[in-house]
Amino acid sequence: MTMELHLLEKIRQIKSKNDSDNHHDPYRPGYHLSPPFGLMNDPNGLIYFHGRFHVFYQWNPFETNHGIKFWGHFSSTDLLHWEEHPPALIPSEWYDKNGCYSGSAIEHEGKMYLFYTGNVKNRNGERESYQCLAVSEDGVYFEKKGPILHVPQGYTSHFRDPKVWQQDGRWYMVLGAQSNTFNGRAVLFSSMDLQHWEMLGPLTGSNRKYSEEFGYMWECPDFFHLQGKDILLFCPQGLEPKGLHFHNLYQSGYFAGRWIPGTNHYEHGEFTELDRGFDFYAPQTFVDHRNRRIMIAWMGMGDDHEQCHPTIEKGWIHSLTIPREMKIVGGHLYQHPVQELQKLRIGQPSIVNLDFHNGNHEYYASIHPQSEIIINVNSLINGRLEITIRNNIQLSYDPSNEIFTMARKKFADNRLEKRQCIVNHMRKLQMYLDSSSIEVFINDGQEVFTARFFADQKDDTFHISSEAEASLNLQLYSLQASCPA
Repeated sequence: MTMELHLLEKIRQIKSKNDSDNHHDPYRPGYHLSPPFGLMNDPNGLIYFHGRFHVFYQWNPFETNHGIKFWGHFSSTDLLHWEEHPPALIPSEWYDKNGCYSGSAIEHEGKMYLFYTGNVKNRNGERESYQCLAVSEDGVYFEKKGPILHVPQGYTSHFRDPKVWQQDGRWYMVLGAQSNTFNGRAVLFSSMDLQHWEMLGPLTGSNRKYSEEFGYMWECPDFFHLQGKDILLFCPQGLEPKGLHFHNLYQSGYFAGRWIPGTNHYEHGEFTELDRGFDFYAPQTFVDHRNRRIMIAWMGMGDDHEQCHPTIEKGWIHSLTIPREMKIVGGHLYQHPVQELQKLRIGQPSIVNLDFHNGNHEYYASIHPQSEIIINVNSLINGRLEITIRNNIQLSYDPSNEIFTMARKKFADNRLEKRQCIVNHMRKLQMYLDSSSIEVFINDGQEVFTARFFADQKDDTFHISSEAEASLNLQLYSLQASCPA
């Protein structure tokens, strides 16, 4: 039996056991993608191909930790209802035997091309890294073509996560890297045939603080043009907390600037965090048939919380975010829940108008585990607004210092931990709740907070309190489940 068939048989056995032992899991998402079993992390190969949306992802089917990685695979016609497929990439060859790491997808001449990093540990326990190609006629079954790019001089073996795109008749590839001086880089290559690649060098500009030292490794880069701006998404590792910024183990963010095609010259502004919550990493974007730039990220963080997730008892861990459409507003990257998500709404919303005046005021409601909540803040004067969800997640805004706060109970000991950012004027909150997650969009996506949380399954409380003079309009929707359980 070949290695590939052996690994597939092991997955089949786990799936069979998982199906026979399947029982209700109150934390399994209703409309977020999660693994059937094992560990899920980075979304990979996002693409619209032959009438379907494809989401691949890093998957360890054998354990709930970061061991050997496959590419799991879902597809959909509507971004709502997903079909599970066999794993697209299996670590079975000499150049990827310790893991098929993250990468991207393109369509070329009617075929789907996957670019990924083959991870190898040699006999001395040292890492080797190869950028590899696989091709498919139908977007489900892939033929590996082997390595197309090796680690160039000047970089360590932490060289991975290829993102490929075409512009002006030429192909480009950007990779996350670590230089021999242990600084993070995004390194650019170009090609005319997708097989032979020329290194253009690290994407650099006049902003020296980012071209010299800004973390020890940059992972999961994505580079695209949007509404007159050239955007580099990447995940720097090794940043120290600074004020309200950089409080997760690793960060996800972007530069916005101007790139000269055909070169590695990229003038850009300050680094901006994409999501200010607890669980957001490895975002990747693609353009669909409606010319929307859509992003999906890993709703996780490989920190000390990870092994405290209660879903490990059920044999799975982590999820992906909802799809978000990206737009530039005032030079800032905004994120909007894709319009298709409105089709998950069940019936008409509960609509509540709240007018708080002269003293402490409270509002209580019961919410469905899968809910969408929209709060329009018409006025908020002389006090804080506080929202508590299922006695676990706490959201607050203080207009006196313009700070928005998300707090949650820690997975290990239930003590509160928090993330914060500045919001100059809060006028709207849109929240997507699932069985064990929340995504909060402030002011139509100006800022976003994403988090996992694990509340008592019987707790359905939703509570608003304020000492301020406030006028609020609430819309509460229950949402239907749409993803494989």
